[in-house]
Amino acid sequence: MREGRSEKESLSLRFLYHTAIGRLLLKGVFSRIWFTRLGSLWQHSRLSRRTIPGFVKKNSIDVSEWSMDEFRCFNDFFIRKKDFCDKSGADELISVADSRLSAYKIEKGLKLNIKNSHYSVESLVDSDELAEQFYGGWCLVFRLCVDDYHRYSYLDSGKIADSYEIKGLLHTVRPIACDFNPYSTNHRMVSLLDTDNFGRVAHIEVGALMVGKIRNNHEVGYEFKKGEEKGYFEFGGSTVILLIGGDVEIDKKIVESTKNDVETRIRLGNVIGKKKM
Repeated sequence: MREGRSEKESLSLRFLYHTAIGRLLLKGVFSRIWFTRLGSLWQHSRLSRRTIPGFVKKNSIDVSEWSMDEFRCFNDFFIRKKDFCDKSGADELISVADSRLSAYKIEKGLKLNIKNSHYSVESLVDSDELAEQFYGGWCLVFRLCVDDYHRYSYLDSGKIADSYEIKGLLHTVRPIACDFNPYSTNHRMVSLLDTDNFGRVAHIEVGALMVGKIRNNHEVGYEFKKGEEKGYFEFGGSTVILLIGGDVEIDKKIVESTKNDVETRIRLGNVIGKKKM
């Protein structure tokens, strides 16, 4: 049954991205903000609650930490909250989300090979000047899938120095959408964080198809703690990207896996690197 559903989903995506009519619908309807907001109305309705059991079964989600009775609608379930206590050392870099992680060394002219599509750091933040600040550092791509916990946290303690929004069309972050450059055309929120141990960090949230809202909890000037929740995505598969300067060493296994085009499965709070001594 699961394979059949997956096949149907693949056929739907191929129709949208590889046929003339599908691309017309994608450009004119499905990738527009108003369509996503319409879908969001359903996800917030009480009727959507009946879809939760099937979604849990299909994606093999462990729900032992929650009671299904506490969810009024599907969106309540999707943005479910769990307790998290950071136990890492001050000089250790933690994962900011449950996700599949890739790590890229940032150099001038770098093209990020993400699922066989190429993107520049400059296009991610919409600024050549800002991107230059991170040359010699690391670009960490945390790809969240629908079965992941969709809340994300701060990598370190510090203060929000600035934040801005980059509007765009919404596409799926699946490989089939590569020709549409989803990481450079999708809606993005960029937060510039001055951290205690890793210097200036750009924390970027990328919205995907059917993700109408990126919810960040704090404004510029807020002083955050390591592991504290930064925000969450509403329904869909989404991505968090961190740009970090050169004062960090990323776990060698993660770096090697990325070179082999293999994502590393990680959980919120896992140690993925450390401050250079």
